Amino acid sequence: MPIESALVVLVPEAEYLVRDFRNQLDRSAAAGVPAHVTIVYPFKPPVELTTETIAALHDLFSRTASFEVSFTGPKRFPGVLYLSPEPDELFRRLTERITEQFPEALPYGGKFADIVPHLTIAPGDDSPQLDIIAADFERQANARLPIRSTVKEVTLLDNQSGRWEARHHFLSAQD
Repeated sequence: MPIESALVVLVPEAEYLVRDFRNQLDRSAAAGVPAHVTIVYPFKPPVELTTETIAALHDLFSRTASFEVSFTGPKRFPGVLYLSPEPDELFRRLTERITEQFPEALPYGGKFADIVPHLTIAPGDDSPQLDIIAADFERQANARLPIRSTVKEVTLLDNQSGRWEARHHFLSAQD
């Protein structure tokens, strides 16, 4: 496993609903990553997370207002079942602000043209498997959606210990 870092918004309000699916099917959950919406992954190798980088991130996020978000129901990418945050534009803006300040830190290494904020429920390579997972999730989620959350911080995670762990929490500006 490469030694990496990521900037994410943790969504503990979703953990109870997605934990079992993620623990069974998502390697990042098994490695310690809780329910989240990714802002930038990979960010920088942990050895490059200098005092200046951390200070720049503190400054950037301290100028960002907290915001309300909800997750209403499952959606799909090819090979991924996920919850979409509404609104998602503020997550996109966070990602854009990071990549403007740190142009070497392209989301998913520049693999995708569009930024699609999401909270992964389960990855799965074959469509019939995801159909079964989606039906299972919808049964369990019945009457538990929407999930509402207030985004007040961005968390820097890294896996230099062999498991993903929170290293810094960057608080947003309070309204």
